[in-house]
Amino acid sequence: MIYAYPCNLTPDEDGGLVATFPDVPEAITGGGDRTEALEMAEDALASALAGYVHAKRGIPAPSEPSGGQVPVPVPSIVAAKLALYSAMKAQRVTKVELAGRLGVSEAAARKLANPDHNSRMGQLHNALRVMGLSLAVEVTGR
Repeated sequence: MIYAYPCNLTPDEDGGLVATFPDVPEAITGGGDRTEALEMAEDALASALAGYVHAKRGIPAPSEPSGGQVPVPVPSIVAAKLALYSAMKAQRVTKVELAGRLGVSEAAARKLANPDHNSRMGQLHNALRVMGLSLAVEVTGR
C-alpha cells in the first residue's frame, strides 16, 4: 500500500489554509500558505495514524485524490511502521512472536511497532520481511 492520503486545502478566515483528510478525519491542521499547510498536514497525518495504532484500530486505506485534493504521504519510517502494524494485526502476530522471529528482545519489537519511536529503516526491512512483506520507497515531486 502507498501511504499517501488525499488532503483538502480550504481557505480560512485569516487568509491561511486548513488541511483535512477525508480518510483520516482526526488529522486537521493548517498553515499560513500552501507550503506550510502541506508540511503541517504531513505531521498531523502521521500523528493521527499513530493514534490509530495506539488505539489498536485498523489503518484506513487511502482513497484516490479527486477534485483538487493533494496527496500527502506520511514519512517513510512511519509508512514502514504502519505496514508492520497492519501485517501484525492481520496475521495476529504479537510483539513477543515478532521478537522471536527477529531474534531480538520484546522491548526491541515494541519499539519497532511503535510509530512514535524512531527506528532504523534496516530493522524495519527485516521486520517486514519476517512478516512476508517487502518495502519499496518511491520518490516523487510535490
